[in-house]
Amino acid sequence: MDRVEELKAKVLKAQSENDIASLYVLEQEAQETFDEDTLGGFYANILDLALERLTDTLESHRKMDLNEVQDFATTRALYEYAMEHYSAGQLSDASALFEVLSGITNDERFSLSLKFHTFASAEKMSLDDFLYNLADLQATEVNGTFFISGFTKKAQELLDNAQQQGAS
Repeated sequence: MDRVEELKAKVLKAQSENDIASLYVLEQEAQETFDEDTLGGFYANILDLALERLTDTLESHRKMDLNEVQDFATTRALYEYAMEHYSAGQLSDASALFEVLSGITNDERFSLSLKFHTFASAEKMSLDDFLYNLADLQATEVNGTFFISGFTKKAQELLDNAQQQGAS
């Protein structure tokens, strides 16, 4: 069996087991091995599994636990999906996804970070402006998170002002 067929077999096994985490483990190898169309399908399968797990989570009225590997991988996939919408300028869709994600986990840092994302996209702030004016990418790197988790003082001030205006 050649390398491509071997990798496809591993991917199919992970998909059949609804194992998003294993798919992420195979991600680098997939990028090095698959053509663009196959790679697109690979990521589409991750997203499909993540959306299925999101539906199951919402229906069971539970929160995802970022210490649990499948919940972590699911949350990462959904965050990447929301960021794709944001990057593509689909601000309303991105804002809605960020809002759902902000309440879906038991991780307070993730939830707070997503409030900044939600605010910025709801205010029609471009991703570039968000990254330049509100995000602290150095702090995010130090935090070692898969999501933007460091923010400027300006970001906190804008969020505080928005929350005060919403309360009045």
